[in-house]
Amino acid sequence: MNPFIVSFGQIPKEYVPRYQQSDVILRAFLHEDPAQHVYIITGVRGSGKTVFMTETTNKIKEEADWTVVDLVDDGDLLGQLAGALSENHLLQPVFRAAKIDLSFLNLGVHIEGATPVRSKDGAVQRMLESMQKHGKKLLITLDEAVNTKSLRVFTGYFQKYLRNDLPIYFLLTGLYENIYSLQNEKNLTFLYRAPKLELNSLNIGAMTDKYQTIFSCNREKALEMAKLTKGYSFAFQALGSLTWDNGGDYVSIIPKYRQWLEEYSYEKIWSELSATDQKVLYTMASMDAEEEQIRVKDLREKMCVEPNYFNQYRKRLLQRGLCVSQKFGYIGFALPFFREFVQENYF
Repeated sequence: MNPFIVSFGQIPKEYVPRYQQSDVILRAFLHEDPAQHVYIITGVRGSGKTVFMTETTNKIKEEADWTVVDLVDDGDLLGQLAGALSENHLLQPVFRAAKIDLSFLNLGVHIEGATPVRSKDGAVQRMLESMQKHGKKLLITLDEAVNTKSLRVFTGYFQKYLRNDLPIYFLLTGLYENIYSLQNEKNLTFLYRAPKLELNSLNIGAMTDKYQTIFSCNREKALEMAKLTKGYSFAFQALGSLTWDNGGDYVSIIPKYRQWLEEYSYEKIWSELSATDQKVLYTMASMDAEEEQIRVKDLREKMCVEPNYFNQYRKRLLQRGLCVSQKFGYIGFALPFFREFVQENYF
């Protein structure tokens, strides 16, 4: 059975873990006196944000005193959280002992002698307080966060619970532009200060090890395959899947591999870029293809723009994960065959 998966969001059987970045979150959240309660995971489409978050939260689920609630932005995140907590069979005895009556909100049965809680905020507050008394902690996760009214409202409540020193943590993923928009909301300054983990290239050595083991090939061949991905998480899955179906021969499937990159990922990425972003990338693509890294000064001069104007686009392309800067004053394409895609799709 093919161990690789190209569908976004699914956890593949074979993937390259990001141990160092996962440990950053685990050390912060599991510390006796945590300095951070929020982490934001960003990266280009196909960089493995969902897999990384799932891998990290699965480790937290192994901790006895932790509860993990995965939210989906359905327009009422606070209500969704209240419902998920009230239905958790491990927490129900805790809430009953605290006489938290959620019957008014249709989240539980009436408790004799208890006054029903009449707001979702009050329900979550009471449940978190009872969890705190029993030494329990709550991790909330949200995949592919977008700057919506419901998320802004929810993060406002989350900030209130933090001010009340309640045991609540938040892990969310999102594209750079969506996270940037959310962080710059004037009433969500705590999110602006929240640390971000940018998922850049996977470790080439670790990818080589995986390919060598899976395909039982020599290291030279496995390294050639790994380099064809440039460390791009989706490319690791795509190349692996096609090679598996082709009996271990990766050379003859390279044209199809490029097509998968374009159809599954690059076309969507390209459509979300501004006209100037596209122009910068095309100018890069039209320069010396023999050089992996291009001098920023040469690129700027070819576009005939001032440094201050150019730098804002350079910075944005780096933050989006489309470009890399491996040495000062230089820039290059971060994704495999993206140069060729830009050359063929800029009009």
